[in-house]
Amino acid sequence: MVSSEQVEQAIKAQIPDAQVQVITPDGEHYEVTVVSSQFEGKGLVQQHQLVYRAIQQEMLSGAIHAMAVKTYTPQAWQAIS
Repeated sequence: MVSSEQVEQAIKAQIPDAQVQVITPDGEHYEVTVVSSQFEGKGLVQQHQLVYRAIQQEMLSGAIHAMAVKTYTPQAWQAIS
């Protein structure tokens, strides 16, 4: 099992400017929202690949069973907040 804080730290290690929110109701399924300027100019798939790459080890080990990812640039996040 991986804590929400561990997921957040893994993402921030790969995407240092990221604002990360992690929700896990059962410790196996995660809902992650990431806001980063590194997403600017990238398509949604590329943005999600950056996030999945950050937690690849946890996914491959089975510590994370499933993860829903939402990504935003700071400008897009500001528009919906």
